[in-house]
Amino acid sequence: MTTSIIKKQQSNLLKEAIQERLSEYQALALDIHQHPEVSNYEFYSSEALVRQLEKEGFEVKKEVAGHRTGFAASYQSAKPGPVIAFLAEFDALPGIGHACGHNLFGTYSVLAASIIREKIAEIGGEIRVYGTPGEEGGENGSAKGSFVREGFFADVDAALCVHPAYRYGKTTESLANDPVDIKFYGVASHAAAAPEKGVNALEALIQVFNGINALRLQLPKDVNIHGIITDGGVAANVIPEYAAGRFYLRAGNRQTLNEVYQKVENIVKGAALSTGTSYEFGLFQNAVDNVISTPAFDELFFSHAKEAGVPENEIDVEQKTSLGSSDVGNVSQVIPTIQPTVSISDEYIAGHSEEFKAAAKSAKGLASIAIATELLAATALDLFEQPELLTKIKEEHQRLLEQSQLKGSTF
Repeated sequence: MTTSIIKKQQSNLLKEAIQERLSEYQALALDIHQHPEVSNYEFYSSEALVRQLEKEGFEVKKEVAGHRTGFAASYQSAKPGPVIAFLAEFDALPGIGHACGHNLFGTYSVLAASIIREKIAEIGGEIRVYGTPGEEGGENGSAKGSFVREGFFADVDAALCVHPAYRYGKTTESLANDPVDIKFYGVASHAAAAPEKGVNALEALIQVFNGINALRLQLPKDVNIHGIITDGGVAANVIPEYAAGRFYLRAGNRQTLNEVYQKVENIVKGAALSTGTSYEFGLFQNAVDNVISTPAFDELFFSHAKEAGVPENEIDVEQKTSLGSSDVGNVSQVIPTIQPTVSISDEYIAGHSEEFKAAAKSAKGLASIAIATELLAATALDLFEQPELLTKIKEEHQRLLEQSQLKGSTF
């Protein structure tokens, strides 16, 4: 029997299983869309996905990796085999809601894991679904960093997920990101009557902005720093005793970003010394690592595109680099990981926009659940059924990871 016939048969079986559940999962995606929640407050969304996983026969642990809305679901065969993890996101953006389509993202992964569960009983191995809060950042945000740090991927062979987008495309490489808070503490005093008795915390923060602007002249092109003042005082005639800013420090790789972090901290120290203030400097959420893409993994995913009904001319075949960041990068630093995209709109839509929010609950957005699920499930089944293929992907990932580490800093 030829490979194409086998693929066709597998596709038909997957389609049948998906169609049996599709309306239920579309309702789930709409329900999550109607209840947008931000980082580590995704109580409704997390519980909705957990209920569905338990209904599908998964054992679920809640409040994991230090995240009250995080969860880890698993189904293990009595037979040995690979451990494959599906990543589920479900947080929304502050103010605008599900303008990044995470109501679909988590649904894709849960349905894909559910429809191959019975197959795993025969093949051998273990399926996991990790519910990772706060991909968009925020309070205790970028939870995949916590999952990596707490060892949730230590025995996992590969991880996969799909992100909704305008076009179908391969996993996008993205920047490492250190989100930092900078706080200065001084002494308040009347700015006109007794300025000599004050210690100006805001002046220290302004010096940080000036120092970073000077630093930009010597930064590599893959480095991006941007920040805001979150507290600059309360009255113009009172020397501020407290000032705070929030910055994102980004770079093309972790090695470069570690150096940038140190340089910015030195600027903060210098500003404190020159103004007589004290300071705090550090991460306000998990650090985010750059994505290590594994081309063979993406190619495997899109080898099922035809059977899943994806027109070949709609797939963006180029490997691209995003100037944004995603904690999927943290996972990709330890195991082969993919996050390709599926189309939810016939017209261009920008991420984090009202148009994207509308697309995430549109007819095409809901129809994408069937396509994304089939692609995820078919790819995962290949990894379970073809050990040599999984070995090839793991070897390629390791080689590319080592190459990335050898490059070192771009300074």
